[in-house]
Amino acid sequence: MEEVASLTESLVEIPSHEDETEAGDFIEKWLKKHTDAAVRRDYVGNVIAVRGEGEETLALVGHHDVVPPSDDQVAEDDSMEVYRSNGRIFGRGAADMKGAVAAMMLAFRDAETSGRIAFASFVGEEVGGVGARHAVEHGFVPTYAVIGEGSAGYRTPGTLDVVTLHRGRRGSTLFARGISCHASEPDAGENAIYRAVDAIQRLRNLDRPSLEVHNEEVRATLEVTNIEAGTAMNVIPEVCTATIDERTLPGQSMPIQRCIDSIEGVTWEVDHDWPSMRCHDETFATEVRQILSEVQSQPPSFAPKPHATDASWLAAKGTATVVVGPAEKGEAHTSTESVSIELLDAARRGYQAMLASTLV
Repeated sequence: MEEVASLTESLVEIPSHEDETEAGDFIEKWLKKHTDAAVRRDYVGNVIAVRGEGEETLALVGHHDVVPPSDDQVAEDDSMEVYRSNGRIFGRGAADMKGAVAAMMLAFRDAETSGRIAFASFVGEEVGGVGARHAVEHGFVPTYAVIGEGSAGYRTPGTLDVVTLHRGRRGSTLFARGISCHASEPDAGENAIYRAVDAIQRLRNLDRPSLEVHNEEVRATLEVTNIEAGTAMNVIPEVCTATIDERTLPGQSMPIQRCIDSIEGVTWEVDHDWPSMRCHDETFATEVRQILSEVQSQPPSFAPKPHATDASWLAAKGTATVVVGPAEKGEAHTSTESVSIELLDAARRGYQAMLASTLV
């Protein structure tokens, strides 16, 4: 346990919320020192390592960027604060997801396999999968992939579960345009806010699609998350914009355009559309679950995950993908972010057993 805990602390200590270079340097140098893999750093900063031969590849995939830290997560020397307490490691990125990256690095180093295995740590996951998209567009499309985002306790408390589906994310902007005039004479204009409100009310009434996955209903969501309008208290606004966060299911998205088509002055633009992920290779998912059963005291369950991950981009290219990682629900992106050392060690042992399995 100590080795995976220490490596996690070393990674967490390195700032990577604005620039991932230093964290990428650390991972690249560590892999070159401790493995005989072919290690490369691509144009955007991804670190990718490959060992062995074969037609099929099993890859362990993580990311080394993090969201901005809270003030108390930054040390006086501008490194990241990291400490242990009650069997956990605290610090920005401990859960999301430098702990999993550390576990994957050790598993990749120690795996005994005659097949072809890979390790990848991407940049830019927190800002739309920048690194993952670049990697798959330039040929990184393994046969199988295990993404190290959080899956612990999603069904079974204290246990690494296996996520076989997560929602995608479509972000969009609603534009409402009216006619500006003095607020004391509203009939001389058209209030853009009222047009936006009419559109938003229709969006609220849309049916949310759902799927049943492993006896659990997974439902799409659509939420308006920001509204901007107006220049002064006494001026009827000419423009009102609203941002929309939509969490999508495989093959399904809500008919926003059709919903607002008949409202005068209202248009809609998609800002990004990140795909959902579903593992259709039941044999692969079942074997991963069986392997995890052998390294934990309780058998894991299959589970869905609400958040989008880099699994989206790999799955869209045909990679059979599951999510298995030591982070528990509610830990990522918080000011008290932490990860269990016991779960880190279970993840390390599970990843190593996967790389040594009959999957490759």
